[in-house]
Amino acid sequence: MTSSVFQKSPFQARLDALNIVQQWTSWNGYKSAQVFDTIASEYFAIRSTCSLMDLTPMEKFRITGPDSQRFLNRLVTRDLSNLAIDRVAYVIWCNDEGKVLDDGTVFRLGENDFRLCAQHHQLDWLSISRLGFNVNIEKETDDIAALAVQGPTSFSVLNKVGIEGLDKLKPFQICQQSISGIEIMISRTGFTGDLGYELWTSPENALDLWDLIYGQCENGNFDIRAIGLHALNMVRIEAGFIMPGEDFVTAETAVRADRSRSPFELGLSWLVDFEKPYFTGKKALQAEALRPANRRLVKLSVEGNKPPADAFLYDKENGKRIGTVKSCVWSPILKANLTLSDIEFENGSCPEKIWAEIYYQKELEWKSSWSQCHVSHKPFWKNARASLTPPMKF
Repeated sequence: MTSSVFQKSPFQARLDALNIVQQWTSWNGYKSAQVFDTIASEYFAIRSTCSLMDLTPMEKFRITGPDSQRFLNRLVTRDLSNLAIDRVAYVIWCNDEGKVLDDGTVFRLGENDFRLCAQHHQLDWLSISRLGFNVNIEKETDDIAALAVQGPTSFSVLNKVGIEGLDKLKPFQICQQSISGIEIMISRTGFTGDLGYELWTSPENALDLWDLIYGQCENGNFDIRAIGLHALNMVRIEAGFIMPGEDFVTAETAVRADRSRSPFELGLSWLVDFEKPYFTGKKALQAEALRPANRRLVKLSVEGNKPPADAFLYDKENGKRIGTVKSCVWSPILKANLTLSDIEFENGSCPEKIWAEIYYQKELEWKSSWSQCHVSHKPFWKNARASLTPPMKF
């Protein structure tokens, strides 16, 4: 696919100028950067300084009307009845069989005013699900320019720009600002597991907003880098965040019935609330909750320095193949191979001794090796600054 068929972001003029390697891909039809300079420099911008990423391609839906909250509460597995105005919640939604269609975030902007952000196209499912509810659903992906500002100096950068009140903004909260005539909504959200914010504005304000923030780099106040999807993928695995289409096949796109996954199988049982009124997939999930776990998406660190991409996983006790690596990354901070892996459970429990069969190429010859794996029950990487309020200044 050539870049000429991509839809251009409101930030495109700045993105094109900064992209040295010209590695682009399609994200929901938009021209989106995989890498701007080097993956290493972009990774360390997220973990050590400040990074900027264009989020405009993310699918965004505006949901309004008298039944908007009731509709969303029926749609997702999490209870949204107590979601306050100017708050954000991470959610997933399923089909009638209890298999995940997508994950995303719900922003409550007003009494009957919500924004749902998703990785993939969801307008068809939302339109079907709205039957019987007095709601209006509009796709606003192209109407909102979104920019992620992530990293330990992100608070200081935005504070220097003139955005006020961020010292009181807690994770998953929203505030509204007007800076240099630009109306901006700021949410303390992100996909990096680090301190960070997401800024939302009208497309006509995009370049001015970019220049306000990136200008802090050009005048020497801060080191700021544009980042692409490859660096984002590294930090989201470190943080233990899942990605539809990478770590699991969504129910809508699965060709084989056994390829789709439930919230329990993805390790997202904390997002399923059986105490709230009926939601799509509730009966199937209630039945599943009574059965022993048959499989889970598990965080595994893999010994050695060989990349375990697509590696098969085995139970050393019986030699049985029990799963595969879905996503993996070499973590520069942790100096380890980190993976999100789909594993079959035995009698409701994860096998204790897991080994990976890794194939790699060396001097045009394929070789194989075995590496021991270790289960992590927490995110691989977590820093207190991600949730500290007020954030540290730099």
